[in-house]
Amino acid sequence: MDGKVKEIPVVWLQCSTCTGCLISILNTVSPTIKNVLIDPVVPGKHVSLRFNATVMAGAGDLAMEAAEETARKEKGGYLLLVDGGIPTAANGVYGSIGERGHQPVSMVDRVIEFGKDALGVIAVGTCATFGGIPAAAPNPTGCVGVKDLFESRGVKTPVINVAGCPPHPDWFVGTVASVLLFGLPKPEQLDDFGRPLAFYGKLIHENCQRRAYFDEGKFAKKHGDPGCLYELGCKGPVTYADCPTRLWNTGVNWCVGSGGGCHGCVQPEFPDLLSPLYVKTIEIQPPSKG
Repeated sequence: MDGKVKEIPVVWLQCSTCTGCLISILNTVSPTIKNVLIDPVVPGKHVSLRFNATVMAGAGDLAMEAAEETARKEKGGYLLLVDGGIPTAANGVYGSIGERGHQPVSMVDRVIEFGKDALGVIAVGTCATFGGIPAAAPNPTGCVGVKDLFESRGVKTPVINVAGCPPHPDWFVGTVASVLLFGLPKPEQLDDFGRPLAFYGKLIHENCQRRAYFDEGKFAKKHGDPGCLYELGCKGPVTYADCPTRLWNTGVNWCVGSGGGCHGCVQPEFPDLLSPLYVKTIEIQPPSKG
């Protein structure tokens, strides 16, 4: 690689996850994941993925040594990525990443260990940001998101929340590119939940293709009907993301466009306070026609 290109080391830890967030990101189209991992994402800078248990060829002690060496040699200069909720109950016994002295090291210890010396942390997906599905009631494993974990353990490393179940690949790639170009985001560039306003700054309800139906008070009675999907459980009125304008699957469609309604998967209340998914759970009124 050209000596003028600066490498930004990345350690990616996967905790209580279904791996869907990683799969979504691997499907990024422009740039492709090959571009992200091999080419300079921005001129003069290159992401160097040192550890991700799913996509790396290495395994076992050798793989963990690569991650630990990065933390030692690049202290304060590497990015930590985390996806999946972090189980904290019973001293983290419900999940481990690698071993030390022939004993498993809990996920919670790994996230703190790598997080405290990182330049910053990108929490990828709603499980890593807010606990998500693993933290749903009754949450027997005590899963939490990265930011909550850090606050409870006194870790001061900045956390950027890229929420979604899964997150759109553009949200992740755009966040990484922004960090490479401009450094960690300033507080005014994030919302109250630590999400980049560039992607999570507008209410889905404001840009929904079915908004006109809502304003007219025309609501679908069953899936497949024309009309606003609010009465069928759409959570667009309380969900902040750019899905209606960005679209998914290379710009083909999105949840409401396919007739399914928004599930609010980027929100900290997901899934507990936004369930049942196909039942109206909030009360808002269409504008008065008077």
